[in-house]
Amino acid sequence: MFGKNPLRPPEKGNGSQLLVVEIFATLQGEGPFVGQPSVFVRLGGCNLACNFCDTEFEQFEAMELVSITEQVQKLAADTHDLVVITGGEPLRQNISPLCEALLAKGLRVQIETNGTLWRELPQGVNIVCSPKISDGKYHKLRPDLLARVDALKFIVSAGNKDYQTAGEVGQAGTNIPVYVQPMDEYDPAKNAKNAAHALALAQANGYRLSMQMHKLWGIA
Repeated sequence: MFGKNPLRPPEKGNGSQLLVVEIFATLQGEGPFVGQPSVFVRLGGCNLACNFCDTEFEQFEAMELVSITEQVQKLAADTHDLVVITGGEPLRQNISPLCEALLAKGLRVQIETNGTLWRELPQGVNIVCSPKISDGKYHKLRPDLLARVDALKFIVSAGNKDYQTAGEVGQAGTNIPVYVQPMDEYDPAKNAKNAAHALALAQANGYRLSMQMHKLWGIA
């Protein structure tokens, strides 16, 4: 959180147990599925330490796959058929068995990844990739990940020179939708400039605008 978290490498394991921060029902607040009732499965740890990250993902505990799926089903009921697997970085862990179990229950599955790691995932999983800067620039996504990405979401800032625009990570010549989302810098004046900047980028480049609507709605 805010770049103070330890860098955690990929976990080994067969996916029968995962490190989980929380599981909760809410509305998806960002990206392609914004506004849709969702069950979030937040996994622990990240392999990056972004200084603008506002998510707590270090308070986690091991949970059995069966327990996770049971809790998700209970929260999903008949109203929340979208399951969002996020973090931290969810691809640190072997989430393929979890995805398979959820899809088998008739649930839709979306994951949110920073694009630096990859594991084979079942078809039907929707992948939203939010690339991050390293060594002062965006790097091309690895081909196996790029082939599966359903949307790219770039965090942008009017004042942070590293994050002033969406990067080229291999999407040129593809039909992958590109979203731009204003960075939350916890400063009303900066945030207003970031929102205006994201709006201008979307209009000028044909990107789609993503806002952190859950913060505007006052929900998790």
